[in-house]
This record gives sequence, C-alpha cells and structure tokens, in this order.
Amino acid sequence: MEKAIVYTSTNCPHCKQVKSFLNDKGIEFEERNIELEEKYAEEAWNMGVRAVPVTLIGEYKIMGMNMTQFNKALAEA
Repeated sequence: MEKAIVYTSTNCPHCKQVKSFLNDKGIEFEERNIELEEKYAEEAWNMGVRAVPVTLIGEYKIMGMNMTQFNKALAEA
C-alpha cells in the first residue's frame, strides 16, 4: 500500500482523530499541514477541499473521520 496523505490544520480535533486512527492501524501517512505550508493549502484548494481533515488513500479522498470510507479504502489498498 502506498503511503496515505492527510491534509490537516494545527488545532483541528478531527485531524487528530484521523491521525490516531491511522497510527492505530499501522498505516504510514504523510501529514500536510495547510497552516504551516502554503503549498499544501494550494494543493488542497486545487482539489476542491475547503475543510480538513482530508485523507488520500489510493484513489480515495476521504473527508473528515468517515469510517465507512476509511474501511472501504483500506480494504482495497
């Protein structure tokens, strides 16, 4: 499985949930904080993302802490 990408912001409680979930599952991910790096904010904006967290796993773009989408993406990864 390729590394997941998680777009986050600094004080986002749902972002912390997503990161904890991925860590608990042993899934490697790259965190891209949109507040600390302008290029990550631009990437997110260009994907149509207007709120974080957003997690990219393969072809899946998961908004928030959506367990149904996470389970589907992980099953197919």
